[in-house]
Amino acid sequence: MKIYDVIIIGAGVVGTAIGRELSRYKLDTALLEKETELAFGVSKSNSGIIHPGTQNPPGSLKGRLCVQGNILTRKISMELGVDFKETGELIVAFTEEEKLRLYGLKKEGESLGVPRLEIVDSSWLRKNEPNLNKEAIAALFAPTAGIISPYRLVYDLSENAARNGVELFTETKVEAIEKKEYFEISTSMGVFRARFLINAAGLFADDVSGMLGIDDFKITPRKGEEFLLDKKKEYLANHLIFPLPARTSKGVLVIKTADGNPIIGPTAEDIEDKDDLSTTDEGLKKVLADAKKLIPSIDERDIIAYFAGLRPVSGNDFIIRHEEKAPGFINVAGIQSPGLTAAPAIALMARDLLKENGLALKKKLMFHSHRKKTIHLFAAPIKKARALIKKDPGYGDIVCRCEMVSAKEVEGAVDRGAKTMDGIKFRTRAQAGRCHGSFCTTRLMKILSEKTNTPLKEITKRGRGSEIVKKDRGDD
Repeated sequence: MKIYDVIIIGAGVVGTAIGRELSRYKLDTALLEKETELAFGVSKSNSGIIHPGTQNPPGSLKGRLCVQGNILTRKISMELGVDFKETGELIVAFTEEEKLRLYGLKKEGESLGVPRLEIVDSSWLRKNEPNLNKEAIAALFAPTAGIISPYRLVYDLSENAARNGVELFTETKVEAIEKKEYFEISTSMGVFRARFLINAAGLFADDVSGMLGIDDFKITPRKGEEFLLDKKKEYLANHLIFPLPARTSKGVLVIKTADGNPIIGPTAEDIEDKDDLSTTDEGLKKVLADAKKLIPSIDERDIIAYFAGLRPVSGNDFIIRHEEKAPGFINVAGIQSPGLTAAPAIALMARDLLKENGLALKKKLMFHSHRKKTIHLFAAPIKKARALIKKDPGYGDIVCRCEMVSAKEVEGAVDRGAKTMDGIKFRTRAQAGRCHGSFCTTRLMKILSEKTNTPLKEITKRGRGSEIVKKDRGDD
């Protein structure tokens, strides 16, 4: 049986960032993911904000790794061809008392190293954010905040890691772990062995840690309901708009996204069920009311999708540590917001913990740091789109009209690893528009069926148990 140097459990943004970082070295590394595709766990519901580092306690891991991650994300985005847009963020105050709190947030951010923070007044806001509530009197402006596609970041990190030798295993749920001479990991796809083991299992990190008798933390899912607006509202806000933060969350935001559609939300409700992704009328009412306090013109009729995500909360800070009870085991747990931003910095910290605890890190002579940028027709200027279609007519065969996605892009997504309808959606945005796939679903299924040699009745939305076509009564 093969013995890996390092196995990483969980292939969301943190796991794939760690995998890509370790692929720089002469190591046998594997990523294990229980879902059918990567980014189907916590990462799938991420709003894509690259935080500047404000709103984190001074001296916290969150704060330090967020500021570092903000810088690293820019470099990684250029290397991998992921669209990163520096939009800046505004934390808005409506009273003199709230304005005083902005100065406290500014001081905390500066102590963490957040650059170019500025308190802006109402005249600045009227000029630069014309749809903002006119009652706003000031805001903390953090220009280094940005937006990115969290799904495409995960896929591009994993592809680059795989190109550099990391092995990826999906539908591989960890069921038990024993520490012998090596870590012996029993999964739904067989037994794996590794010298070092990293737990980046998101919502289930406490369960994985408990398999080795380390049970001094608990992951509590914090549900956040969010609501996606029509792309015609793309210019509703020019920045990421925040209220003053609450005790358990950053509050209800108006979020620009990398793909154009604004998002409003999230709520913040601690629950017990790690599979509860339901949305509620109460959540909608709260988010709408709070969002309209920031931008009064927001209208419920502009909402095209409701969804919820679960943040893996364990206390007030990240848990990133080597476990002396199980030498070679590293917990990377409780990675809630700003986990997406911090992911590249978390990867460096995990690498350093491996080195400090006995893993020899020898750099490869050849590390492929770059990948060719994926083409997205919806982001291409007209002149470039025409050139693409002239070169390959597949780009002119539009499958998804809402999001302007071509057959060529869908085929490319399947070639890159999409095995489900959601896998196609996250890679291309096909089905993500107002019609939710009413016009393109059958065509997408046909392409996926033909390219993967999978019968249409076995095509799924997100994996086993979510088949699109209902079987006949006579089918097995």
